[in-house]
Amino acid sequence: MSDYDSMWIDGAWVPGAAGTRPVLNPTDGSVIAEVAEGDADQALRAIDAARRAQPAWAALAPVERAAVMHRIAGLIRDHADPLARLVVTEQGKPIAEARGEVAGAAEFFTYFAEFARRIQGEIFPSDAPDEQIWIQRVPVGVVVGIIPWNYPAALVSRKVAPSMIAGNAIVLKPHEETPLSALYMARLFAQAGVPDGVVNIVTGPGDTVGAALTAHPEIDLITMTGSVPTGKRIMQTASANLVPVSLELGGKAPLIVMDDADLDLAVASAVTSRFMNCGQVCICNERMLIQEGIFDAFVDRFVEATRALRMGDPMLDTTDLGPKVSQPELEKVERITQEAVAAGAEVLLQGGRPDTPPVAGGNWLKPTILAGVRADMPIMRDEIFGPVVPLMKVADFDEAVSIANDSRYGLSAYLFTNDFSRIMRAVQDVRFGEVYINRVGPEALQGYHTGYRNSGPGGDDGIHGLDAYLRKKTVYANYSGRSPVALMPW
Repeated sequence: MSDYDSMWIDGAWVPGAAGTRPVLNPTDGSVIAEVAEGDADQALRAIDAARRAQPAWAALAPVERAAVMHRIAGLIRDHADPLARLVVTEQGKPIAEARGEVAGAAEFFTYFAEFARRIQGEIFPSDAPDEQIWIQRVPVGVVVGIIPWNYPAALVSRKVAPSMIAGNAIVLKPHEETPLSALYMARLFAQAGVPDGVVNIVTGPGDTVGAALTAHPEIDLITMTGSVPTGKRIMQTASANLVPVSLELGGKAPLIVMDDADLDLAVASAVTSRFMNCGQVCICNERMLIQEGIFDAFVDRFVEATRALRMGDPMLDTTDLGPKVSQPELEKVERITQEAVAAGAEVLLQGGRPDTPPVAGGNWLKPTILAGVRADMPIMRDEIFGPVVPLMKVADFDEAVSIANDSRYGLSAYLFTNDFSRIMRAVQDVRFGEVYINRVGPEALQGYHTGYRNSGPGGDDGIHGLDAYLRKKTVYANYSGRSPVALMPW
């Protein structure tokens, strides 16, 4: 086989039953590789493999599972440079960001391996004598993981690591446009000694492979990161079999800057949060709410800092902004921007496609900054996922919070202020799963990355993220030698 023309099922490389599909380099549009296209039968084969492998994996002592995971973390670090370059090649983010992503991919395995001695149960007193009630946390069984294209290495680890330490087996489907990092990591899993079938990587389109995986009656959890429409389809499909789902979907993060904020910090943070990964992050600064007293000063600095960003070949350490992941994604952002301008938005910084792109043939899009927007405009309500940002002037904190909360999304929100009263009110009143105060992301491993409303039920990271991969079993342990008489006052 070539490097990527097969998928990883039950410890073996398997050609795609539906042939192959090209993966394109967003920097220059060239074909990087031909990747296996699986079909529904191969998706089912992977689930069967996971079902067979899971009991033996769960039967290992957690520290034995952790030892395998520590080996994976070490191998990811050993292969950090080629894996980071692969992330850049298939996804387009600057190499400095890709290195950070790969470091995070290793840290997920190190962090969750530490739970080998920390998965706790509970003991309650019984109403009957000589009896205890135990609540154990046990593996759910077989997990289906579906990930998007914006973090093709880190999101593999984010799904696989908690699944492994919990004693589950997993079938992971990477996005069709960025499957190479997942397939590269499959080789590291095998090298680390992951038993056959415990981790399976199946490539192919969502409407066949993804649909077959999520509709299978013998899976025990679906964990998915991606778009709202896909999340809704998955939830509807899973409901037929009553399979639990954990969905981390889109965002429309407000970034609020009050008149007492550290302006230098707020500007630098706003630029980072909007333009990292070319704006293709679910927690990105998607709309800016700036108090009127500092609006002009903030805008001047923000525009200047954005102009200073260096668009270029993402393989260069000097590059701040790489290409969009694909031509359809680029065209979507262009359409959103054009509609906003047609509706009256004022262009403070004209972006669009560069006259002379850094590399010919790529999906290049310069930053755009818009003002004069209204809270009811689509660009203030719909996810952009690109290097375009609207700014809106607000009178006070109350108006900012009201506009921020008036959203279908509820993933991440940002507040810049040194007023302790405002900070505490934000903690109480900002209805988002994550609130960042005087800083921006990324989120921490020990936190809980979760959203409200259309940003999805469930989440990732920390003990609360791990909980999704475990189910509770209640045991009534009677050691009296006789049948207890239950006390039922109701």
